[in-house]
Amino acid sequence: MTASLSDDLTLALTLADAADAISLARFRAADLTISTKPDRTHVTDADLAVEEALRGILTVERPEDGILGEEFGTEGSTRRQWIIDPIDGTANFLRGVPNWATLIALAIDGTPVVGVASAPAFRRRWWAARGSGAWLAENESEPRRLSVSGVAALDDASLSFQSIGQWRDAGYLDALLDLSGAVWRDRAYGDMWSYGLLAEGLVDVVAEFDVKEYDIAPFAVIVEEAGGRFSAIDGSEGISQRSSLATNGLLHEAVVARIEHSHTGS
Repeated sequence: MTASLSDDLTLALTLADAADAISLARFRAADLTISTKPDRTHVTDADLAVEEALRGILTVERPEDGILGEEFGTEGSTRRQWIIDPIDGTANFLRGVPNWATLIALAIDGTPVVGVASAPAFRRRWWAARGSGAWLAENESEPRRLSVSGVAALDDASLSFQSIGQWRDAGYLDALLDLSGAVWRDRAYGDMWSYGLLAEGLVDVVAEFDVKEYDIAPFAVIVEEAGGRFSAIDGSEGISQRSSLATNGLLHEAVVARIEHSHTGS
C-alpha cells in the first residue's frame, strides 16, 4: 500500500467513525423521520445527516477530490472520487433490523482503491486498501486479516443474493433458480452483509442486480483484497454495470458460465 493510500484509508476510517456516531444514535429512534424519494425508495433523517457530515469532512480534508453520494449526487472531479452510501440497507434501518452499514470508498479513474463498510448495529467493520489486505474488526476486538474460502466446486458452495424480485425484474429469474439448484446452500442474507460474509470465507458466491456504484464500491476492494473476484454478472469489470458478482475466485468463471447458459440457453 502506498503512503497516499494509507492516508486515504485512515481518512475513510475516520469518516466511518463519524457516520457511526450519527447513525447509531438514530437507529430505532422513536422520532425517526422517513420520506419517499422520486424512485419510491425510502430515506431517513439519518441517511441525510450522515452524508452531509461526511461531505463536510471531505470538503476540509480533500477539497480537490470529487464526491458521489446516494442522497446528494455528484460534485467535483471524478479522477479521485469518494463514493458514499450513508446507510446501505435503509429499509432495514427504518424497520429496526440491524443489517445496515455506511459504505465509503475512494475510486481513482473509476476503480475503487479504498473501501470501508461499517455496520455499528452489528459491531462490525470491514475495510481494505489496494495492496494491504482486507480486514475485519468486530466487537471492538483487534482487527483480523480476512481470506475468502477455498471451496472449488459449485455443489459445495454457499450462495447469497439480494432478493428474488431483483432477479425477476432483471429478467434472470430462471438463472437464479438454476444457480440456487446447483449450489449446496442458498440464502438471501442481503445488502452489505453478504459481501462481508464472503470476504470472511463464510459465503462463496454473492450476486445481485439493480446496484449503483455506492452500493458496491467498497466491496470491490474488500473482496479482491481478501483473495476473491468482483465483477458484473456477465464477468465484465467495473462497478457501473448495474449488477455485481463476487466470489472466492475459484468459482467465478463457473458462476458466470452457469448464469449465461441458463439465461440465454446457449
